[in-house]
Amino acid sequence: MSAARLPLEGITVVSLEQAVAAPFATRQLADLGARVIKVERPGVGDFARGYDETVHGQSSHFVWLNRSKESVTLDVKTPGGREVLARLLAGADVFVQNLAPGAAARLGLSATELASLHPSLVVCDISGYGADGPWADRKAYDLLVQCETGVVSVTGTPEAPAKVGIAIADIAAGMYAFTGILTALYERRATGTARAVEVSLFEALAEWMGYPAYYTAYSGGQPQRVGAAHATIAPYGPYDAADGKTVLLAIQNEREWAAFCAEFLGDASLAADPRFHRNSARVARRAELDAIVAARFAELDAAAAVALLERAKVANARLNTVADFVAHPVLSGRDRWREVATPGGPVRALLPPATLAGVEPRMEAVPSVGEHTEAVLKDLGYEAATIAELRDAGAV
Repeated sequence: MSAARLPLEGITVVSLEQAVAAPFATRQLADLGARVIKVERPGVGDFARGYDETVHGQSSHFVWLNRSKESVTLDVKTPGGREVLARLLAGADVFVQNLAPGAAARLGLSATELASLHPSLVVCDISGYGADGPWADRKAYDLLVQCETGVVSVTGTPEAPAKVGIAIADIAAGMYAFTGILTALYERRATGTARAVEVSLFEALAEWMGYPAYYTAYSGGQPQRVGAAHATIAPYGPYDAADGKTVLLAIQNEREWAAFCAEFLGDASLAADPRFHRNSARVARRAELDAIVAARFAELDAAAAVALLERAKVANARLNTVADFVAHPVLSGRDRWREVATPGGPVRALLPPATLAGVEPRMEAVPSVGEHTEAVLKDLGYEAATIAELRDAGAV
């Protein structure tokens, strides 16, 4: 039985991409079957290739973000490189770029200019703070955007703010670019109109800050930093069991609070205690409540604590390390791992989280720098002698 056709087969994406946001968007398009031609700098390639050397001598970021793509090296500042890019775009459905502020426009690659040349091309621009506005020319990296959006101010402990441990601004922008491109392709198919897509890291993460923004605007004060606990729900956070392991629990409503008091704390009357009878009261007396809960955890090892929480139907989790996550029984039990080839050797990779019934996502190799340059140029009609000339000129 043949494999099911992938949803984006027949779609060609050309991407002038680097770092995280754009590569994350285009990798997801590749997962769904799109042909993604990744344009990199001759020699060094995407600078994310040099972030570290931990995965068979390769960057962990790059291996994560660039499977199933074709790598073509071009110096788009040279006449030869620009000609190759023009030919690529003439046959593309989607163009993605996350170059430095203003760089795409200087290269003649603005959405407006490309629309006049290629009316059916969906153009997606990813920037730090937007294509216009007071910060259009300002550089933006993930941690800087976490700071500017206030994420860092609500993350960490009362004593010290902290950044989120993964690149959430880049990931958020990549996700919105991915969904924006899919929406634009859907509209193009329905109406024939190819709309440009614009995503900024700042506005992507601003959306994720919706809850603390509303809370601050209408309460007069922003959510407090409470470490791994929840800023506005209690009890909701980590507690140390007698064996030194940490268990996180989450109370979401009064029914769960009553069950927690009866089954876990062994004191059903505590549920109606005026100090703790509703969530806002529990948050106000968080320290007093935490002392009661912590004392109970100190009597139990982690396994016994989890068993009681399960009996009370209270949501809970272990405070896992990254190694614990990689070995998680849900990932192995649901067959989520696949093997992907890389220039340095095979690696395990997780299937994309959106599972389409009957469809096996594309999970092909991570390319080396410029691995597909010659093949792609031949597909575009370049003769071997011309390709050699382009190489000699430093254009590819």
